[in-house]
Amino acid sequence: MNKTAILGLMLAIVMPLTGYWMVKYYGNRDLQVPRRYFYDSVAVNQNNGKTTTDTIWHKVKTINFVNQLGDTVTLDSLKGKVLVIDFFFTHCPTICPGLARSMKRLQDSFKGENDSIVQFLSISIDPEHDSVPQLRQFANRYTSNHDSWWFLTGNKAEIYNFALNELKASVADANVDTAFIHTENFFLLDRDRVVRGWYNGFDTVEQAKLVRDIPILMLEKDKKKTFGEFVKGLFERS
Repeated sequence: MNKTAILGLMLAIVMPLTGYWMVKYYGNRDLQVPRRYFYDSVAVNQNNGKTTTDTIWHKVKTINFVNQLGDTVTLDSLKGKVLVIDFFFTHCPTICPGLARSMKRLQDSFKGENDSIVQFLSISIDPEHDSVPQLRQFANRYTSNHDSWWFLTGNKAEIYNFALNELKASVADANVDTAFIHTENFFLLDRDRVVRGWYNGFDTVEQAKLVRDIPILMLEKDKKKTFGEFVKGLFERS
């Protein structure tokens, strides 16, 4: 086995285990798991005379995009990943460059494990002007890893519907202009595409919380699952 393969194997083992022990350590100190925010319905079940209820949490629907590499992609192609989403446009003179720098810091925080843990998505709110070459030029200013951070364009009506009705951007930011969605928030989705929080991209405290919440969602699992089963799953995915 060459040095590159050995290093890759070490990263595949050490990084997730570090996250696991971090979560376990803080879990004994009243760790707060990110809450779920929006539900579609509540199912009422009858079993042996007992009534129970199950909340049907809102799962964000998939949507078609084209990324800065010219590839057609969907949210369905990111199954099993935690998602961090923001909105921008390439000729933005105000908040977008700052949000991109914040997203870059997030990407750097998960360097080496991005492909298996989290995907960063920056979605253009002016897709009619943000062509693939413009997206690529903008992306090149902030990252060299175009696989784990996609800059996306697509159908404007679909993007706005996605932002307002799927991510509930106007709920997260009461000041958002529904005609031109220009929000400072990053949206966090778990592996089931359920919204688990939004975080101001210019607030360092909220950004630190987002860095903490990402591995918590990655490790969120059945409480009965043992640590041995968790490690086995890592090898099966590698």
